[in-house]
Amino acid sequence: MTSEHTPDWVPAFGLQLRLTGVHFDAIRVRGVRGEAVLHHLATLTEGDPGPVIRELSGGRWNYFLLAPGTSKDFDWPPGATCFGPAARDQYVGVPAPYGNTFPLSWRCGPPRQGVFVDGELLHGVLMAQLVGEPE
Repeated sequence: MTSEHTPDWVPAFGLQLRLTGVHFDAIRVRGVRGEAVLHHLATLTEGDPGPVIRELSGGRWNYFLLAPGTSKDFDWPPGATCFGPAARDQYVGVPAPYGNTFPLSWRCGPPRQGVFVDGELLHGVLMAQLVGEPE
């Protein structure tokens, strides 16, 4: 991938914090549940769910990046934390496309300019998981 297709908010090397609600909104889902959500999204999108950042340590969070302002259109279920325009001063670490970016990495390859996770589809997958959970 050439740099002309990489959004300007993605650093050339290392990691940088980005204020949510400006370049993207983010929905954070923890560990195994986040991996399951990603698996379902990948299945529904023929392997191209959009940009997802994975944290390789700690909570092993997955951050699903939505177009800026999109997150406010949905009531996110428990276990899905919204980082968007309604939140104040929340940042998400963004890794470079390549190189040592531990503990963050791009789960589905580096992002492409103008491509985001479909908020409605993500919300549907999260809600379906919630309905399917045993009480």
